[in-house]
Amino acid sequence: MNGKPDRVVVVDDDAELRALLRRFLTEHGFETRTVDGGGALDRELSRNPTDAIVLDLMMSGEDGLAICKRLRASGDMTPIIMLTARGDPIDRIVGLEAGADDYLPKPFEPRELVARLSAVLRRARGMNDISPEDSVTVGPLQINLSTRAVTRDGAPLKLSSREFALLAALVRSRGRPLSRAQLIDRALGRDAEVTDRAVDVQITRLRRAIGDRADDAELIKTVWGVGYVLVSNGA
Repeated sequence: MNGKPDRVVVVDDDAELRALLRRFLTEHGFETRTVDGGGALDRELSRNPTDAIVLDLMMSGEDGLAICKRLRASGDMTPIIMLTARGDPIDRIVGLEAGADDYLPKPFEPRELVARLSAVLRRARGMNDISPEDSVTVGPLQINLSTRAVTRDGAPLKLSSREFALLAALVRSRGRPLSRAQLIDRALGRDAEVTDRAVDVQITRLRRAIGDRADDAELIKTVWGVGYVLVSNGA
């Protein structure tokens, strides 16, 4: 522990829920700020950096999906937990496709939000069983598992914490296929509530992030009936 609390921004247009989450997260050791929408979030982030964002999907004006896409397009890889209405699986998948690191269906138990925040922050800090191996070269990719730096042909790539966790799991088993269940276990934690479809969505995002061609994946191959494999020589 570094003695400094993790900083969280809650984005929700429900004032009562904002107040509840601010009180609860503060009681559990987080430095918590709340804002009511995308514009207020932008102003807050311009003044104060944050370690994680809790973002409601359904809001008036700019919704959470648009905010998440905009942040990721700008290169902001701050971990995001998306709050989705009614736990609709489609909402969850759409949130992951937009770049969210995790999702939590409403209504939810605040203690579960604390657990999800702790998990994404551990991944972001590289504490999710990342080995100190210096670097690995896979085709055009150079991957440093300790610094979490990834380049392609020398150009730096921006990966979310979940994308990097999946890539790290594939790197450690390069040349050997991993099932979706194994990927969930090794990259996200065995207690993660993630469907096979959500893994497929994250693999699609990871392929895009590392420059894999959608029609003929260069590095991450689909092994039908099994799962995915990172080819050892990038060919």
